[in-house]
Amino acid sequence: MTIQHAKSDPQQNLLVMCVLSLAVGAIGGLGAWVFRLLIGMFHNLFFLGKFQLAYDANAHTLENPWGPWVIAVPMIGAVIVAWLVKTFAPEAKGHGVPEVIDAIHYGRGNIRPVVAAVKSLASAVCIGSGGSVGREGPIIQIGSAFGSTLGQIMRLPTRQRITLVAAGAASGIAATFNAPLGGIVFAIELLLISVNVRTLLPVATATVTATYIGRALLGTHPAFDIEPLRITDFHLESPWGLLLFVPFGLVMGLASIVFVKGMYWTEDRFDAMPGGAYTRHVFGMTIVGSLLFAMFQWQGKYYVAGIGYGTIVDVLSGALTNPAFLLLLCALKLVATFLTLGSGGSGGIFSPAMYVGATLGAACGLAIKTALPEAQVDTLAFALAGMAAMIGASTGAMVTAAVMLHEMTDDNNVMLPVITTMILACAVRKHFSPGSIYTIKLLRRGHVVPEGLQAALDDARNVSHVMSGSFSVIEAASPLTASPTIATIVVHGGEVQRLVAPGEAPVNRGAEAPGDLVILAPDEPLVDALRKMKLAKTACAVVSSRPDSARVEDVLGVLSVQEISSYRTELAELFS
Repeated sequence: MTIQHAKSDPQQNLLVMCVLSLAVGAIGGLGAWVFRLLIGMFHNLFFLGKFQLAYDANAHTLENPWGPWVIAVPMIGAVIVAWLVKTFAPEAKGHGVPEVIDAIHYGRGNIRPVVAAVKSLASAVCIGSGGSVGREGPIIQIGSAFGSTLGQIMRLPTRQRITLVAAGAASGIAATFNAPLGGIVFAIELLLISVNVRTLLPVATATVTATYIGRALLGTHPAFDIEPLRITDFHLESPWGLLLFVPFGLVMGLASIVFVKGMYWTEDRFDAMPGGAYTRHVFGMTIVGSLLFAMFQWQGKYYVAGIGYGTIVDVLSGALTNPAFLLLLCALKLVATFLTLGSGGSGGIFSPAMYVGATLGAACGLAIKTALPEAQVDTLAFALAGMAAMIGASTGAMVTAAVMLHEMTDDNNVMLPVITTMILACAVRKHFSPGSIYTIKLLRRGHVVPEGLQAALDDARNVSHVMSGSFSVIEAASPLTASPTIATIVVHGGEVQRLVAPGEAPVNRGAEAPGDLVILAPDEPLVDALRKMKLAKTACAVVSSRPDSARVEDVLGVLSVQEISSYRTELAELFS
């Protein structure tokens, strides 16, 4: 008889995980800083012809020296991006977060190290050359790639490697937006498989580290530090003021559907085009370049280029007050984003979603203000609610959207309108498009991932809660007749030789030919037991009061696929 001790990568204690998370957080903070410098370098080089790192994303770009040739700027960027992605890392294409989620749920937390470098360069070039994408997706993928690489170097088990991947993503979000709570909640809502002290402490450690480094290098002010956000005092004089956000939430839900569906529709159209990655991306960015040139000729600003924070600041500060023009900006930003990412660009979708939400929200607020002057509508409240609703509905990360909006604006006055709008927008999107902008990409690969968290009841169950106390015992020398309903324990000399699972085809062996055996303790966590059975490649295990012994009199029961299946069926009743 051989007692099977399944081997796996050693699990590190919580202190070691926190030390590793410090390193992950440091890279997240430094990575956000370096990534911003790269964006500034490419932006100044492409649009101004200067080699300069300083770049204020909240200000509009000055007039370029190229004249009509500025149309070629996004085209040149497209060639570089296509070459980087095609040559080194196809995973760097797109907005990045789906690749991280896929690595967690279907790749055992493994992300190639080269992805971080390629994603940094490709996204910096894409944003710097005018591509309509954000910087959060890249920094999420950069931090996650480092967390995964560190986990692989340390030979961590899958669950701890995934924790470092989530910590890397959270640290990137925290540093790039100066939003530590938003980073933690993002990891909880979209990345972590289970939420407990063992996972949250490393994620929080990385987030605090990244935020501290980010603030030291990038400043302590919120992402949108403007006067109207510091003096706004939103009051609800009556319930009717809040009810105005109900139809607005429905509008934002429909807008999020356009955003999600339009993104993948455009991607499908480009994938069906003749030619390769170069021609498709250059074609798409030629249209974007023409759009930028036309906007500058008409309005003196590019408006829809890059991450678009300059336009968001204009909306929040009240500089844009024409509803028709705001709706036009909203539509053009959607088109530019679809073309950039659909044709093969690299960058995030948080910033475009905020832009669309701000412009559409302000337009709706101004329209209501004109139609109902006695309602005392606060346009800024509509813009902020639209930003959160667009992010929450399109990504499925509602709490993240609300928390990040508060941290990015340092404004807590509009939480009721924000929550009301976001809930309704998410409900509308969920009804018409069950998948979010992240999960649809994975569903197309046949990879189903959960949208939301469920209680980790497996962690709260011991083997004794699931095992069966019914089993039969026979001597090894006796003819074996396995039962279809209960497990059969084969004994020789008072010791368990092997275990035959219910319904398993009987194979007679003599005492001299023992089988492998997994012995579990009754108080052993069910998750650990299932892990041992998987590694030992067995469908059945013995539960003993003395797991270091194989004596038959110590056997309390058996744990087989049959008991696990029955437990899972009962568990399904608890989840919606």
